[in-house]
Amino acid sequence: ASGQLFSAPGACLGAMADADKGDRLPAAERKRLKKEAEAKAKAEEKAKKNAEKIEQAQASGKAPAKEENLEDLDPTKYRENRMAALKKLSDPYPHKWDVNISIPSLIEKYKDIESGTHLESEIVSIAGRVKNKRTSGAKLMFYDLFADGVRVQVMCQAQYHEEGDFAEEHAKINRGDIMGVRGFVGKSNKGELSVFPKSVKLLATCLHMLPKDHQGLKDQEVRYRRRYLDLMLNEDVRRTFYIRSKIVNFIRHFLDSRGFLEVETPMMNMIAGGATAKPFITHHNELNLDLFMRVAPELYLKMLVIGGLDRVFEIGRNFRNEGIDLTHNPEFTACEFYMAYADYNDLMDMTEELFSAMVLNIKGSYKIEYHPLGPDGPPVEIDFTPPWRRISMVEEIEKQSGVKLGRDFDEPDTLKKLDDLVAKLELECPPPRSAARLLDKLCGHYIEDHIVNPSFITEHPQIMSPLAKWHRSKPGLTERFELFVNTKEICNAYTELNDPERQMQCFLGQAKAAQDGDDEAQGVDHEFVTALEHGLPPTGGWGCGVVLVRQEQHQGSDPVPRYEASVRKS
Repeated sequence: ASGQLFSAPGACLGAMADADKGDRLPAAERKRLKKEAEAKAKAEEKAKKNAEKIEQAQASGKAPAKEENLEDLDPTKYRENRMAALKKLSDPYPHKWDVNISIPSLIEKYKDIESGTHLESEIVSIAGRVKNKRTSGAKLMFYDLFADGVRVQVMCQAQYHEEGDFAEEHAKINRGDIMGVRGFVGKSNKGELSVFPKSVKLLATCLHMLPKDHQGLKDQEVRYRRRYLDLMLNEDVRRTFYIRSKIVNFIRHFLDSRGFLEVETPMMNMIAGGATAKPFITHHNELNLDLFMRVAPELYLKMLVIGGLDRVFEIGRNFRNEGIDLTHNPEFTACEFYMAYADYNDLMDMTEELFSAMVLNIKGSYKIEYHPLGPDGPPVEIDFTPPWRRISMVEEIEKQSGVKLGRDFDEPDTLKKLDDLVAKLELECPPPRSAARLLDKLCGHYIEDHIVNPSFITEHPQIMSPLAKWHRSKPGLTERFELFVNTKEICNAYTELNDPERQMQCFLGQAKAAQDGDDEAQGVDHEFVTALEHGLPPTGGWGCGVVLVRQEQHQGSDPVPRYEASVRKS
């Protein structure tokens, strides 16, 4: 009793001191403490209710659902948990989900309805990947559903749910999963277009924890090796794929509207001809024969012209066993066309028309911005407005170097001048230091590396162009051009060589280069020479790699090229 008598006054004094101390605190601090106390009380009340629910569930013999935030788990544990949950489902991978409208079409159709409107009579069925999942109590949750490059909000309310238990159905679905939604369209009170589900279904589970939207996927190695993740998480990559499709379709339509016939030619050949490149070798088991994967379809396409198909083209894969960088891929898509009764001047005009119209059609302007050092680096403006500059290769090298070159590039004196000039400029040119290889290095140094806007490099030496026709007025040169944009080759074309005797001489020159150690030199194709002996009309030939270097792509030595890039026709 005495203890109680002495303790009561002490407690009162302490309370008075705390109250007096509280009165001296700033108003903002008192408000913060009050909120903390209220939040603590709410948390305690919630914990008490949860404990009561668990006791009731245990008393009734039902195991309570264990709440666990999957996002807080490490990736390995996350995958294990999801696989375990998947095994409990009766139909984890449904065979079919009826989709009656795409998300882009849904947005376009219902974008103008009033805020707060619910069109309960119009039932839609959509599907897509869950990018975000948010809960707002036990009877309301939100999803961000992505498909075809666009997003729509799915606003799930228990009052509209018709199939299965609301909590159980939504517990199956997590960020990254493929989800089917059937419900009606409306807008939230804040004006957000949403689908209000009557039913939801897990269509495919993502067993791996994906980076969140604000994190993105930045690791270049992962992006290159797992392209599906790059597409899933980086929207600009999806746009690049669509642009590539537009480029291919534009080229196909351009040629088709001008009377060209699309064909397919063999992928495997006895001789790796049609381009100056090192081939891949494969083996045909039935014939017990080594074959070359094609480096270009050129010779077969010209045989078709000989056969009477005056305008032919092919869009297909080529294979070149060469280096890998941001502008070269061992396998790539290329387009080649051949047009009887045309020469390289006609093809230059067609090339200007094709690419300038393509850029205008896809980008809406002749001028585009390219970011060679990444999205945060300074942009380079490229102007595709025709007409484009035309540069004679050897004449420009002479002009820039101040060295006069003979046009017989097999002469020792001319070869020595080229070798001395390359050595003086300290340009790397590994053996064999042939005239063709030395000229290529000089062209890169004096011309290619300085081109930004589209420009044609013309009149290549014959030794660099074994399949091109000799120039009608300039000995030693050919009627050939290459289109360069921002230092990169985009396409290559020439008046085709149709003299079988000269063609054989060029093939023999290539064979000699191969004996001297040039592993990119072409072989002697006797069958093609025989075809030429039947008469190839005056013809222009054109080749282009499908070019897709992303605008924010870095110039660097990445392990795998991001997309196909320009390639040489020969």
